[in-house]
Amino acid sequence: MHTLIIINDPAYGTERAFNALRLGHALQRQSPDNTLTVFLMGDAVVAAHKGQKTPNGYYNLEHMVGKVLRGNGRVLLCGVCLDARGYADEDMVEGSARSSMDELAEVTVQADRTLVF
Repeated sequence: MHTLIIINDPAYGTERAFNALRLGHALQRQSPDNTLTVFLMGDAVVAAHKGQKTPNGYYNLEHMVGKVLRGNGRVLLCGVCLDARGYADEDMVEGSARSSMDELAEVTVQADRTLVF
């Protein structure tokens, strides 16, 4: 089963990105046969920014993105959204990848299910 999770909301300020990544982690734990792609767009690209400093006891989306990658998931970042926010590829979590709307369309067609947050 291939799941695509698209996150649009800002990394912080709402809990949608947090909850989407939590769900992604749960899906990865369910079965090694589950494959996961997370596509970050709009202000959600901030979730994959390196060097986030969050208060003790508060979730850190950089770490959560890394956990998706360590679980053999893919994290794709909207290139237009990165550029609009002044982020370079080297500013982002290692293993995440600059992407495009065309690649999102391809991944959407390939996915068995698509969840949008």
